[in-house]
Amino acid sequence: MSRIAIVGGGISGLASAGLLAREGHEVTLFEQAPQVGGRASSWEHDGFRFDLGPSWYLMPEVFDHFFRLMGTSAAEQLDLVPLDPGYRVYFEGQREPLDIPHGLERNVDLFESVEKGAGSRIRRYLASSRDTYDMAKKRFLYTSFPTWAPLLRADVVRRLPTLARLLLQHLDTFVAGTVNDPRLAQVLGYPAVFLGSSPYRTPSMYHLMSTLDLDDGVLYPMGGLTRVIERIAALAVEAGVRVETSATVTRIRTSDAAPGRRPHATGLDWTDSSGATRSFAADLVVSAADLHHTETALLPRELQTYGEAYWRHRDPGPSALLMYLGVSGELPELEHHTLLFSRDWHDNFERIFGRSKSIPEPPSLYVCKPSAVDASTAPAGQTNLFVLVPLPADVSLGAGTGLAASAAPAAPGTDSRSGNSGSARLDLLADAVIAQIAEWTGVSDLSSRILFRRTRGPQDFVDDYNSWSGSMLGPAHTLRQSAMFRAGNVSKKVRGLYYVGGSVRPGIGLPMCLISAEILVKNLRGDTSTEPLPEPTAEAAPAPVRASGSGNSGSTLRASKS
Repeated sequence: MSRIAIVGGGISGLASAGLLAREGHEVTLFEQAPQVGGRASSWEHDGFRFDLGPSWYLMPEVFDHFFRLMGTSAAEQLDLVPLDPGYRVYFEGQREPLDIPHGLERNVDLFESVEKGAGSRIRRYLASSRDTYDMAKKRFLYTSFPTWAPLLRADVVRRLPTLARLLLQHLDTFVAGTVNDPRLAQVLGYPAVFLGSSPYRTPSMYHLMSTLDLDDGVLYPMGGLTRVIERIAALAVEAGVRVETSATVTRIRTSDAAPGRRPHATGLDWTDSSGATRSFAADLVVSAADLHHTETALLPRELQTYGEAYWRHRDPGPSALLMYLGVSGELPELEHHTLLFSRDWHDNFERIFGRSKSIPEPPSLYVCKPSAVDASTAPAGQTNLFVLVPLPADVSLGAGTGLAASAAPAAPGTDSRSGNSGSARLDLLADAVIAQIAEWTGVSDLSSRILFRRTRGPQDFVDDYNSWSGSMLGPAHTLRQSAMFRAGNVSKKVRGLYYVGGSVRPGIGLPMCLISAEILVKNLRGDTSTEPLPEPTAEAAPAPVRASGSGNSGSTLRASKS
């Protein structure tokens, strides 16, 4: 048994803590915010409850596998509801949207109805997507690539010509070989945004993402993604994890290097809610924090595997303007997930990822309306809207108006519905985006029905999550930042220092963060396999912690410590 310190209480930190505690280790987790969850935490105001960041529940088998490793299941812990349609898409200049239905055959019919012959082609596309997805899960996601040997399997070698083509060809080119209609092309290309990238820069290997929405279908966990975090946190505490919230880690401590040997992680320094400096001794340290912050702020330069020189040659994923809107009345024009795609998509992505960065005009954007499915997210007769507008990773765009309520009067550069000062550019963008949603979807009175709005921007991601370049996600999934080319899960300069989360392998997204926690366990076991860990048998697993109540994860953890 080892004494392990974990930096960061997002999903990867919580999942790592839970799995390590079940391995028999003594685990303490340090989270700088008052509540756990990180980017997937929540906010409540006037009877509305918002997921602050992630809102799509994809790759459900990854969540279920994690829960089974914890001795339970997704069915035990969550109430999952299929969304049908999975999402709605509005296109600039066209009044009629496309509704993406639940299930493969219905999507084949949809594609055929939009473009003659596209039905059979999308069937082949999704067959390739499924094969690539299954191969990725078996050989490329559940490994930190400590050795190439496990990858030299017959199933990989047999697919090498196809894999090479999928890695070297961009997604937009691959999509163009399947559909001609620009609307269908956008539906197939938009999953690149989930990867913090652009279809013009993402390898076509990631066409595997279309399996998740067009074949498997989209699910929603009642209570939101916050509920998922709550259950993972509760399982970690049940396994014996100790959680320190409002605990800001300031340094990873290391031993003096013996001749011919690297120094070893020995614990960390942190400040508590009163500002007092404290130290914690550990045998191992796991950082679930942003990798750039971990390396450049918590370690001295000589012990940095990924120092500033490394980041100068890397591409950040996008930042965003996030809006949280409380709206009076219902909005049937919007589905649970609604996407608005601009006509000049290439220009949109070039403004975000190109050399001369700027705010897209008009932007493509995403709107989430959970209140139609989940009454717990808004008062009766009112609507909860979360809006995400991708932006360049540029902290000079500033911060939003913040999440704290305020009765202060409005002032220049201030959101009149919140009274909180924020970036004037983001405030004007928020006004324009609300007008855009109203015009494109036909909700002409949307602005007058907004009861309150809060916003967050690139600077908020730095302030709240120590995000590199103000990115909301982490390094983009370009070729040189994917799979074995992405930053590794183990420090090369400090023994006993490990990394999990979206900055490292396997990458961005809640499922990937869960997998990174499993990779951590495999690294500690010396397991170099590429497959997921075997799930415990029902006889060997302890009784599951069943979901109950509706409190948030922070209150659950605080209760566990008292």
